[in-house]
Amino acid sequence: MAFRFHHVHIICKDLEAMIGFFTARIGAELVKRKKFGTADGASLDLKGATINLRVARADEKMEGDASRTVYGYNHIGLEVDDIEAAFADLSAQGYSFFMPPTNIPDLRIAFLRGPEDIVIELVQRLENREAGVNHPTQKARQR
Repeated sequence: MAFRFHHVHIICKDLEAMIGFFTARIGAELVKRKKFGTADGASLDLKGATINLRVARADEKMEGDASRTVYGYNHIGLEVDDIEAAFADLSAQGYSFFMPPTNIPDLRIAFLRGPEDIVIELVQRLENREAGVNHPTQKARQR
């Protein structure tokens, strides 16, 4: 039996703001607005990856928010060609990075908080396999 990624589904408070973030800032395309049960939502396409967004249904009791770490979902990783340009663009638009572009083996990564505090990791593959390492967990492993 083979498995492959199909979609990520995010429940949000402000559907329009979340659609705007993913389309205007990240480059996803709005495929269609739709209902997920009784909840308003939308499906987006990000270069072949489906992102489903919806608001809470009337019968759902929502608890917590994405501002704290919990078991389960942690973040969405998005690959970019130029992490410095993405960092500068998103920073200029007011998005807060809690980890600026940082090298780890084979990758350059950065973490930001998107709308409603969702955590997004930007990932750039490094051509130079000998890139410097300055990620705290990588430093700890090297000791």
